[in-house]
Amino acid sequence: MHAIQVRSFGPPDVLEFRSLADPVPGPGEIVVATIASDVLFVDTMIRSGRGAAFFPIRPPYVPGNGVGGEVVALGEGIERTWLGRRVVAHTGGPAGGRGYAELATADIEYTLAVPPDVDLHDATAVLHDGTTALRILEICAVKPGERTLVLGAAGGMGILLVQLLAAQGAFVVGAARGPAKREVILEAGADAAVDYGSSDWGTAVLEMTDGEGPTLVLDGVGGSLGEAAFKLLADGGRFSAHGAPSGSFTPVDAAAASRRHITVYTMGDLQHGPGDRARLMAAVLRELSKGRITPLIGQTFSLADAAKAHLAMEARETIAKTLLLPDERPS
Repeated sequence: MHAIQVRSFGPPDVLEFRSLADPVPGPGEIVVATIASDVLFVDTMIRSGRGAAFFPIRPPYVPGNGVGGEVVALGEGIERTWLGRRVVAHTGGPAGGRGYAELATADIEYTLAVPPDVDLHDATAVLHDGTTALRILEICAVKPGERTLVLGAAGGMGILLVQLLAAQGAFVVGAARGPAKREVILEAGADAAVDYGSSDWGTAVLEMTDGEGPTLVLDGVGGSLGEAAFKLLADGGRFSAHGAPSGSFTPVDAAAASRRHITVYTMGDLQHGPGDRARLMAAVLRELSKGRITPLIGQTFSLADAAKAHLAMEARETIAKTLLLPDERPS
């Protein structure tokens, strides 16, 4: 099979398109013939080496933690009824891995059959972002009418958060960089959108929230933008620091949060307990099947062009979800 392999941390060109041995499923595993591989910003952090403190993945490795496709091989203990099924699957366990490949192994526990009325590309697009979005909203307990601010709202997960918040009756302000992304956020159902490439974006958020600021901030960006959003948050509000495309998670001042009675959620709060991953995977496919969420696949790349996908993501040139398609011809 063909796959992307990283033999040393570094820039995007360390993503090598290579011929590797076909995977053999172990006990409790399946092999998926991939039609789409999920691409996440965290993949770029791990590849660069900047994620080494947070993730145990070390070269050589095949990147990626999610695929959609058809089951073509079964390991010991797997019922034969799985053979030929359309599925989406988390690959490589909690830390990810093995997803950027024509054939990917996955634990049956992290595999879900895709309903006939759901497109496999769409199912792959929500596999990670959708489950994380649902987890965030579970923890933050959003209230109808609540003033919310979503940073990175034009990203793959940001779009889904906007849709889910709007469906729950929240007042949604989405924030991203550039007018094109602002339009995408409004089309996703946000009540308002701001361009945080503008120096007065914070003032605009306050005006959009009746001068009081949001009561919930979902920070998918981190860094200085996250710090600015924290200052906009109304006293007694909630702040979810779950993103770090800026290079770091938002450094929240614990004393300031305590003084202002702000509840802060971090990546540690998003960790899955027993059965959570499977439960959330099933829930997000139900949301997709019922039309309550609609992923925006902004761009696709061939598997061989994985380096170009990473370059585009790091240059902030992508909108919403990015997928790798093994059958697509390289550019």
